[in-house]
Amino acid sequence: MTLAYDAVLLIAFGGPTGPEEIRPFLERVTKGIPIPPERLEEVAHHYEAVGGKSPLNEITFRQANALQESLKKKGTPLPVYVGMRNGSPFFDETFKGIAADGVTRALGVILSVLRTEASWERYQQNVADARAAQGPDAPKIDYCGGWHNHPRFIQTWAEQLDARLAKIPPDKRLTTPIIFTAHSLPVPMAARSPYVDQLRESARLIAQQLNHSHWFIAYQSRSGKPTDPWLEPDVGDLIRDLGSKGVSDIIIAPIGFVCDHVEVLYDLDIEAKQIAESSGVGFVRAACPNDHPTFIEMLAEVIQDTMKNAEDRE
Repeated sequence: MTLAYDAVLLIAFGGPTGPEEIRPFLERVTKGIPIPPERLEEVAHHYEAVGGKSPLNEITFRQANALQESLKKKGTPLPVYVGMRNGSPFFDETFKGIAADGVTRALGVILSVLRTEASWERYQQNVADARAAQGPDAPKIDYCGGWHNHPRFIQTWAEQLDARLAKIPPDKRLTTPIIFTAHSLPVPMAARSPYVDQLRESARLIAQQLNHSHWFIAYQSRSGKPTDPWLEPDVGDLIRDLGSKGVSDIIIAPIGFVCDHVEVLYDLDIEAKQIAESSGVGFVRAACPNDHPTFIEMLAEVIQDTMKNAEDRE
């Protein structure tokens, strides 16, 4: 059987893998953005507080290995590569390796749940720039579509939340609020994209799968000028508000993220947890998909469906 693609490329943000990489990483991420040095130092301390590195790179490679095995079992034996915007392996490094392996056409999977300029179009532009720099031997890259409402993505989060709901006393489970979070964005950027609508749809479908009617949406990890409008409510503000209304426990589900990296490990597990404790609210956080088997199965299905559509067109 001739496949439409020679390989799969997982496309991720990247992160520092050790303390010495933190500040160079932050300089790359914020290049051209007027951010005060003290703010960068503050963020650097976030990485230091969670072990001096981001687990994103390690988790992405675990996802790649699990995905390659899943595709093989499904009769689609394709190698799975990893390319990152802000950490090694950078896109140009990955493309050199792909070309050396004889790959001419790869299918890209952008590991961003919700679509916006920052989480989708910029990745595609970064990939295009890296291909142009490599020249005529650069592999062609096509892309899978989004999957924020894919049944297996919804099931992944339902399974993760079921595991955390079990930590809540049985008589309180149905009334314990679930707070679905995603990264905040500048309001004008969000308005140009389906980001908010996709987040709401994901949250609604997950809550429906759980038969859980007591849920909220909040945003986290905002940056930029305090005077600029960003998506709200902030998760910390929502936790305080719920605490003031007598809520005893909350469950946080960061459904806008595919792995437990610094925005989850620090912004939620440290900052949001401290806010909950000071508000008298019990704090439980559901794990991100990471390399959860159901999530990996979803990626494999999305890839196979995309490949079938490509083969049908040819």
